[in-house]
Amino acid sequence: MLSAFRNAFKIPDLRNKILFTLFVVLVYRLGSHIPLPGIDFDKVDQLRREAEQGGIYGLINLFSGGALTNFAIFALGIMPYITSSIIMQLLTVVIPRLEAYAKEGEQGQKKITQYTRYMTVVLALLQSLGIVVTANSGRLFQTASGQGIKDFFGANLSPARTFLVVLTLTAGTATIMWLGELITQRGIGNGMSMLIFSSIISRFPSESTQIYAQAKAFKTGAIAALGVGIVIAVVLVEQAQRRIPVQYAKRVVGRKLYGGSSTYIPLKVNQAGVIPIIFASSLLYLPVLASTIMQNTAFRGWVERNLARGDHPLYIATYFLLIIFFTYFYTAITFNPVDVADNMKKYGGFIPGIRPGRPTAEYLDHILTRITLPGSAFLASIAVLPFIVQGLWDIRAFPFGGTAVLIVVGVALETMKQLESQLLMRHYEGFLK
Repeated sequence: MLSAFRNAFKIPDLRNKILFTLFVVLVYRLGSHIPLPGIDFDKVDQLRREAEQGGIYGLINLFSGGALTNFAIFALGIMPYITSSIIMQLLTVVIPRLEAYAKEGEQGQKKITQYTRYMTVVLALLQSLGIVVTANSGRLFQTASGQGIKDFFGANLSPARTFLVVLTLTAGTATIMWLGELITQRGIGNGMSMLIFSSIISRFPSESTQIYAQAKAFKTGAIAALGVGIVIAVVLVEQAQRRIPVQYAKRVVGRKLYGGSSTYIPLKVNQAGVIPIIFASSLLYLPVLASTIMQNTAFRGWVERNLARGDHPLYIATYFLLIIFFTYFYTAITFNPVDVADNMKKYGGFIPGIRPGRPTAEYLDHILTRITLPGSAFLASIAVLPFIVQGLWDIRAFPFGGTAVLIVVGVALETMKQLESQLLMRHYEGFLK
């Protein structure tokens, strides 16, 4: 491993890409600590010490590397871009024009990327306005006493100050989007993922310190061992795939003979990644948001008892089932067995023992349904594990949550594969042997 790192820095082009990526990540982390204009630092410090980070705002804080609790200019993080990308993926299936763009190759993808950027700015405006108003009313995060912290921007939040803060947060999101694209174009690739990776990793030291302060030595060691086991399990599941063998018949075009080769279709056990967790978290936050808007005391009390805290059994069970549902839902949207079967039939490909066309599509759908069940159950188990640990041991900080570990492991594996391909092109040994 160390020799592979040394070899990577021996290649000038690869070394420049790595150093450029590190520089952009450094700029991104610096922006996560520059405060918004007119912020009350005492209130921010109180929020960092007392807030229980759950729901969709906890997810935003995770993806921003704690910038939300710092009320920094990058407080929204990359969450608006992720939401925009998910919406565009769903709309591609529904809107024929977007589906046509997706099939046009590079030019069509540029159009979809452009629309994604526009939608990101719109979502950033809406989310930043919601965060400013929610924070000033004391409903952004709940403290251990059940009370929110109010007046981050002063008791009288004027329209001019609201406009300035919203504009700053939106500009911060646009800057993050630009930094991610710089890493993709001039760095080692996967720019957005690298920024999320750095955000999650940056929180590990502080959360580990909080765990040790709350749980002492024995529980800290047990949590560390549990974290290692989770990471190993996530690596195994992320790499696990069902390979469907495909053979191509020989065909003569002019004087040349084509085909006759064999390959496979890799169907991952976890085809949806972390998207089901994001969907489930967002959906579970809707009742909490509705309770703050509606003036119904009974409904608000029921939501606060059952859905406002992650350690309640009803919340955990609902979260678990929603993740399984959204895993199947997102997998069905992103992988279309009918299109795969038609493309195979068009180019003379077939699965041994299965007739081309509709039987192939049914076979692929059957296999995908079977392997998605253990994948979704594993994803849901990893996601609810932090809530179970927090409920049993009364530990608020748990750095080995489902979303965090899945992103960190996934990005690390993908980055190592990219660097390995660069090294192998230059006849060096790679990271993965």
